[in-house]
Amino acid sequence: MVMIVPKADKCRAFTLAEVLIAMGISILTMVGVIYGYISSCKRAEWSAYSLAAQSLAIQRIEQARACRWDTEAYPVIDELVASNFPPVKSVLDVPSSGTNLTYATVTTTITQIGNMPSLRMIKVDCEWTFFQGKKFTNTLVTYRGPDS
Repeated sequence: MVMIVPKADKCRAFTLAEVLIAMGISILTMVGVIYGYISSCKRAEWSAYSLAAQSLAIQRIEQARACRWDTEAYPVIDELVASNFPPVKSVLDVPSSGTNLTYATVTTTITQIGNMPSLRMIKVDCEWTFFQGKKFTNTLVTYRGPDS
């Protein structure tokens, strides 16, 4: 019995072009995965900073809503004035290590909307910086009438 064996070495190898194309596809895939990971990490960190700034703004809104403003008392009690809410620079409550703290400036604006009925607009801006000094602002607005 005679067995015919094909020339194995010439038929079974990859060419240099096939290897380079496969490596190129692998490198592009890995770059895409790494870029996606870095982007998701930055977005998660930005969300943490934004939520911390939102928390500071909500805290200032609650302080303004807790002020006494009684138009029926004698003398009239009015603690809801802009001078009671100076701009405050606070540290954002995000996990950090070392000296990489991020500060936010909380500014409160109180505007008289009407006299009949009495109504005021309370606007709180919380400005903070992120990645390469870009500034962001979280803004909250609410309306409030006098206590009665």
